[in-house]
Order: sequence, then C-alpha cells, then structure tokens
Amino acid sequence: MKNKFSLFIIITVLCFCFVIFYKGLNNSNTYEPTIKDKKYIPNFEAIDFDSNIYIDSKKIFEEDTFYIVNIWASWCVPCRLEHPLLMGLGKNKSVKLIGVNYRDNLGNAKKFINEFGNPYSRIIIDNDGTLSVEFGAYGVPETFIIDKNKRIIKKFIGPINKEIVEEIKLIIK
Repeated sequence: MKNKFSLFIIITVLCFCFVIFYKGLNNSNTYEPTIKDKKYIPNFEAIDFDSNIYIDSKKIFEEDTFYIVNIWASWCVPCRLEHPLLMGLGKNKSVKLIGVNYRDNLGNAKKFINEFGNPYSRIIIDNDGTLSVEFGAYGVPETFIIDKNKRIIKKFIGPINKEIVEEIKLIIK
C-alpha cells in the first residue's frame, strides 16, 4: 500500500512538471516593444566605416528623405540571410540605407561587405553597442525606418523578409 501511494505521488508530480514545462514551451518569451511615441533619432558621433574618422549624426541624416537604419554584424547568421534583401532596398532611390556595424571586428566586417556587397549609403561603427541601445535595439539584426522629420516610425526585430520589404516600400512611397 505504501509503495502504491509513493508511486501515485511520483506520477502526479511528474505529470504536474510535464504540464508546466509544456505550457512554458507554448508561450513566447520574445519581447517586442512597440514604438508608441515617434521617437527622434539620437544625436551621436560615430566612426565612419570607410574613412575611420568621427562623423556627427547631423551629417549622416541631413537630407529630407526616408532612412533605413540596419544594425548588423559579420558574425550574425541572420544578418547574412537578410543581406540580399538589403541589397535590393539599397537600390531604391527614395530611401537611404545606413548600416550600423554592431560590436564587430573591423577586418571581418570589411570582408563581409566585400564578399556580399554593400547596400548601404553609409556605414558607421558601433564598437561597444551603446549607439544601438540608444536607437532602441536589443540585438542584431534590427531595422528602423526613419521618416523625413528624423523620427523612428517603425522597428523590425530580427532579419527582414520579403513581407517586411514590401511593408517598407509602402511606408517610403
């Protein structure tokens, strides 16, 4: 009788644990913040990828046009997957594509650009990740749409896909 009761308790506890873990697997732990207030882009100074000199954000975002800011790294596998789509967006004359190279080795980043192509009108270096955090990024890749008033109007977490590219094209029309 004592063995049957012990077996019943063990099976009950295991079933309870199974249900808890199963429920946990079905709930997404991904936090995706929404931009409720159209936040202005931060003012900053960053190192230019090509010239290796500091450049002010006012020189980067000076025209009255839409911008796409893409945070990427050469070590980021999803960044490699989205790169062909960025190459297509880079050809669109109604938007300027700005790359933010996130916590990367400069040699590896240059090799990445040479190998896969450069869709960006400008690339800036974010060695310690603080610039990306100021934009509101949590990791790589992340993409931001900046309107003509220099406000962040849309944020995409993770790699962009064909549906996101179509959404971007509708926004920048």
